[in-house]
Amino acid sequence: MQTNFSAQVAIITGAASGLGLVIAHKLLNEGAFVGLFDLNITALREEFTGHPDKEEFVSVDVTDEEMVGKAVKQIIARFGKVDILINCAGITGATNVKSHEVDTDNIRKVFDINFMGSFFTSKAVLPYMLANRYGRILHIASIAGKEGNAGMLAYSASKAAVIGMAKVQGKEYAETGITINALAPAVIETPLVHAMPETQVKYMTDRIPMRRCGTLEEAANMAAFIVSAENSFTTGFTFDLSGGRATY
Repeated sequence: MQTNFSAQVAIITGAASGLGLVIAHKLLNEGAFVGLFDLNITALREEFTGHPDKEEFVSVDVTDEEMVGKAVKQIIARFGKVDILINCAGITGATNVKSHEVDTDNIRKVFDINFMGSFFTSKAVLPYMLANRYGRILHIASIAGKEGNAGMLAYSASKAAVIGMAKVQGKEYAETGITINALAPAVIETPLVHAMPETQVKYMTDRIPMRRCGTLEEAANMAAFIVSAENSFTTGFTFDLSGGRATY
């Protein structure tokens, strides 16, 4: 389905690399005004050069609720509203580690970025969406949040929490014109995956019936549909992007 984001305003976290980068470019190319959130603002300025009238670069630590709130207000001040939020910021944390060996500080860090970051951003944008009786929120989760990946307790559990949040929020705002969903990719070719041990990547890829990684373009196309106006009767749902691995 062809999507069109003319005159819509989107916020994308983790926009300097990986899925966030590709989604941001797709929405910009389809007419959106985009608030680009990332800790690495230098990378943002290097990656986005073609739409200065439609881009707002914001250096944001998504684990800092006050900073997130100010960043959202910056987008409102620049563009006047926010129609779309896509939470792409995330980390895997330590991998190939059994549960009794997991470092407590590491698991807290993963939860702070993957879950709390998505909570803080959605909490900040929802009042503006409610005022306009329209909104689209997409939390990037993972197939690991559905099925659990051995050796990835922190990541799997944090993404399960993200899926749970999407279910709750979808129900809470179902009558307001706001849809809130999650996307659960299997292994997607991103820098985050490239940084993981080869044994961990093989463990995940071997469980995909299509026997390959997903591409960033496939993920961006799915994300764009989920946050489009055309997707108006699905909320609280976790979309599959797993090459056949998902079982529910």
